Amino acid sequence: MRLEQLQAAAAQNAAPEVAHLRMQVETGTLAELPTAAVSALALADCLCWDSLSRGDMAAFVCQARISAELRLFGVCARLLGSG
Repeated sequence: MRLEQLQAAAAQNAAPEVAHLRMQVETGTLAELPTAAVSALALADCLCWDSLSRGDMAAFVCQARISAELRLFGVCARLLGSG
């Protein structure tokens, strides 16, 4: 669900990359989820920086919120470290 939100909030040129990651998560194994969680956070970070560089504060705020939710999910699901 978070990747779907990130995909919707992504700039048009980045949406295919988010869609690809989303497909990997939806069809992959449980063992692949920690790597996918790290990839999702890295992608969200890139999207945030891209929005900032374009001066699109509305997109940045939306993407930063989704990124925070992705991180919280990853930590709670024990896919990421808490640090």
